[in-house]
Amino acid sequence: MGAAPATSRRRPHGRSGISILALAVVLIAGALAACGSSEPKNLIDSIRSGTVVLGTKYDQPGLGLRNPDKSVTGFDPAVATFVVNHIADSLGVDHPEIRWRETPSAQRETLINNGEVDMITATYSITSARAKKVDFGGPYLINYQGLLVREDDDSITTLTDLNKGKKLCSVTGSTSAQNVKAQLPSVQLQEYDSYSSCVEALRRGKVDALTTDEVILAGYANFFPGEFKLVDMVYPKDACVKDALKTAGTPFSTEYYGVGLAKEFPESVTKVNEALDAMMVPGPDGVSPWDRALRDSIGNEQVDYMIVRADKPDSRYKFTPDPGNLSFLDSEPTPCPPGLS
Repeated sequence: MGAAPATSRRRPHGRSGISILALAVVLIAGALAACGSSEPKNLIDSIRSGTVVLGTKYDQPGLGLRNPDKSVTGFDPAVATFVVNHIADSLGVDHPEIRWRETPSAQRETLINNGEVDMITATYSITSARAKKVDFGGPYLINYQGLLVREDDDSITTLTDLNKGKKLCSVTGSTSAQNVKAQLPSVQLQEYDSYSSCVEALRRGKVDALTTDEVILAGYANFFPGEFKLVDMVYPKDACVKDALKTAGTPFSTEYYGVGLAKEFPESVTKVNEALDAMMVPGPDGVSPWDRALRDSIGNEQVDYMIVRADKPDSRYKFTPDPGNLSFLDSEPTPCPPGLS
């Protein structure tokens, strides 16, 4: 009689152990499926298969915005869509189904190298450090740091006007904010957790200006028509920045937006650059798909201003990108002269 109870206790334990093991297997399999492939994807292969996963931002009006109906709009998605459809045409296959994936800045390289996206267009600046981890098509946009101010505020027309007791907003830890702080130590810097929070603070009069890439600012200005305007940011005097000379009148930063891709597939990079070149060819109406997408995203007024600014004699601004030309990564900065801080 004493052995029976012991046996009856062991049997449920055994079944429970098997159930737990089976459950663990299911959960692990589900997690792996949710994560997708752990190997980088070849964009061309995905286009041939009929489905691509494209990464972009979901929270930047004009550049990449997810709408209530779950559609994604903006310049970056427009570029990505044109690229994959052009590649499909060149391969003689149907345009693929596009699935969008939100790609926050800090996760972009990981998502590419884990095979969770085929490519990324998400205000993705091409840098030497990033180019060691992923490949880039492009650039497809040349961008500069700027200021966003209220439309009715005429007290800020240059960077140095921020010294006049103005409150400047940017995202916590952003290089844009630190660039300004280094040149204007007395500026009242207010750091928020997102650019949309800064925009709302600017609308409510809690801050006087917002700084980041000007095309991002132009997207917000276009999203809130009549409320904002942009101000160019140039160095007010010669400065030494990270041991490089920045002469007076030089734009605060020059960013080259690119298409992020896995490193193992150079043929995909070539195809992306061919598509970007095609996107910049004017149509019968004299307007290229690239120009039209940019105007739809940030407004005619801002695009026209950027063109005029770049065409001025001795301008230090550029407007038209050169896909496939990454020579800017190898350019040597001008050393700082002795005694310049």
